[in-house]
Amino acid sequence: MKYLSEYRNLEATKKVLQEIENTASKPWNIMEICGGQTHSLVKNGILDLLPEKVRMIHGPGCPVCVTPLNLIDKAIELLENGVIVCSFGDMIRVPGSKKSLLETKANGGDLRILYSPLEAVNIAKQNPNKEVVFFAVGFETTAPANALSVLHAQKEGVQNYSILVSHVLVPPAMEAILDDKFSSIDAFLGAGHVCAIMGYKEYFPLAKKYKIPIVITGFEPLDLVQGILFAVKQLENGEYKVENQYSRIVKEEGNLAAIKVIKTVFETGDREWRGIGKIPKSGYQLRKEFESFDAEKKFGLGSIKVPENALCIAGDILKGIKKPNQCSQFGRNCTPINPLGAPMVSSEGACAAYYHYSDILMTNK
Repeated sequence: MKYLSEYRNLEATKKVLQEIENTASKPWNIMEICGGQTHSLVKNGILDLLPEKVRMIHGPGCPVCVTPLNLIDKAIELLENGVIVCSFGDMIRVPGSKKSLLETKANGGDLRILYSPLEAVNIAKQNPNKEVVFFAVGFETTAPANALSVLHAQKEGVQNYSILVSHVLVPPAMEAILDDKFSSIDAFLGAGHVCAIMGYKEYFPLAKKYKIPIVITGFEPLDLVQGILFAVKQLENGEYKVENQYSRIVKEEGNLAAIKVIKTVFETGDREWRGIGKIPKSGYQLRKEFESFDAEKKFGLGSIKVPENALCIAGDILKGIKKPNQCSQFGRNCTPINPLGAPMVSSEGACAAYYHYSDILMTNK
């Protein structure tokens, strides 16, 4: 298959790994932003195959993982009060302060697991006497579809539809991580799917301000080792620029039609990140002209605030300060069946990756 099988080629991957070994003359810390990249690194054993000098740090690129407890509790409150709540499957087992959406469904809540927010609009049309809320979680990648659902509902005059917005943005998170006093990151692998939507112009100021290489990278084994090689070469040469390893998919300007839809419906605002806290201008919120589709305002949910689980170190993991296997609860009191935090239950969470691929649980890379 074009653009897939060749990027899983073992011999080609080995050659790039050898080139990384030959190039790296000193220790370098590289953070992959996306949770999908983390899972590929772990699943394919790349962490074990990299030279000792190259250490991968797992970033906050899992939208489910960074959704704060209070938003999950808000979705649960809606579900308990007779609202039809629709969500992608990843969210339903993530624990809130007391329970998950799935547990609330088991107690009688009308929770629908969907593949597209447009399905939720249709559910609202079919149930005119019920309120329907789509839990709009994601990075920039899922924002176009969620924005389109609002535009579609407005066009169709569907007044019983709204979205609970939890959209977060990658560049402000990268900046917050770099500003953290404990940060030891030398380079970033940028999230290829986010850049497929947004392009990568926003990364030029970051590379210049922090003098740090940023390589937009795909998700297959060869993608990842090529991205790491590009970053190591820059670091060894004292360079700090934005490179695009994922050029077969990503263009500098991004998807202009998708960006237009996002900007029509959303504007940027401050956003709370689970385990990290509030990051200025790091999320999307509905524009004033679409306030009637804002579930938080429609149902008066703004006052719900809950503390994070004190035993969960998700914040340190999402900022790259610690690895999952450095958590005292990992694999003991925190498992995919009984998770303390989102990184253990999400399909893109770093803790889940380490748990499921146990042959590398104790790696230090």
